[in-house]
Amino acid sequence: MKSKKGFWISFMALVPMLLLSGCDTNMVVFEPQGPAAREILGLINWSLVLMALVVVVVFGLFGYIVWKYRERPENKDYEPPEEHGSTALEIIWTVIPIIIVIALTIPTVKSIYNLEKVPKGYENKKPITINVTSADWKWIFSYPEQGIETVNYVNIPAGTPVKFKLTSAGTMQSFWVPALGGQKYTMSKMETQLYLVADKPGSYLGRNTNFNGKGYADMEFEVESKSPQAFEKWVKDVKRTAPKLTEKKYINLLKPTHLGRLTFNGDHLVWINHADMNSKTYTFPEMYKVHGYQGHIFKYKEKDQSHDSMKMDDSMKMDDSMNMDGNKDGGGHDGH
Repeated sequence: MKSKKGFWISFMALVPMLLLSGCDTNMVVFEPQGPAAREILGLINWSLVLMALVVVVVFGLFGYIVWKYRERPENKDYEPPEEHGSTALEIIWTVIPIIIVIALTIPTVKSIYNLEKVPKGYENKKPITINVTSADWKWIFSYPEQGIETVNYVNIPAGTPVKFKLTSAGTMQSFWVPALGGQKYTMSKMETQLYLVADKPGSYLGRNTNFNGKGYADMEFEVESKSPQAFEKWVKDVKRTAPKLTEKKYINLLKPTHLGRLTFNGDHLVWINHADMNSKTYTFPEMYKVHGYQGHIFKYKEKDQSHDSMKMDDSMKMDDSMNMDGNKDGGGHDGH
């Protein structure tokens, strides 16, 4: 009797846990807005089906065994004989996990390779290229074909493949737009690539998911998908009205700060590509302390130079066109 009561107590405790585990309905990955996100969702759903099957079988067997072999008055003093084991059962519970692993591995490998190329159905469309540079704690988007640059937001044409070329100006970070696809890491002196497509115009949240300091939690950006005509108009507006990006402004951008949305005419790729091992580098000695940027010496160094070509000490501020908080006095604007 006591054993039966304990079983039902355990069962009733499990039910609320299963129900409460699905309370959060704001799960963007289950509302894909592009082919890459749908590919990932298909893999997630397949995994959930297999896991649900395993859970149902395991808990079904658990309940059956507990009920069948429960203590009863007629078997209270029963002592089962000692057995060596069952070869058939041992084969079964070895083969089944292998089958499950294979069933998960095949679609996972296929999805990984599919996500490394232009999504199916868009092969004949020429992708646009956007270079993504992460810095503490901001995202810098360069449009080499259009000759413009944005900070903490990126506009893309709907229905067009976008080839994101990812790198970092400092620590390793993670680029993720849940509604459009999976995440990829950005690493200094390295380049990773990610193809994304937005099915239709809309606004999607992107963020850094890799812990790299106290400012990472607010390191978010907006992906705005526009119609091709609206995207072209936006590019022309930026080239006509946005301030010119200078190397001095770009160096200031790289300081560990939180900035708002900024837009520039020109891009930093003409001076430096952080993914190129042979490119010049900007260094920040002593700036990465336990509590972040402390206003220490900021240096700019070029490859094969033995001296500093620029130094900024604690008394020097940001360029007049932009302060450390991203407020603008004519230096950048938050284009849409």
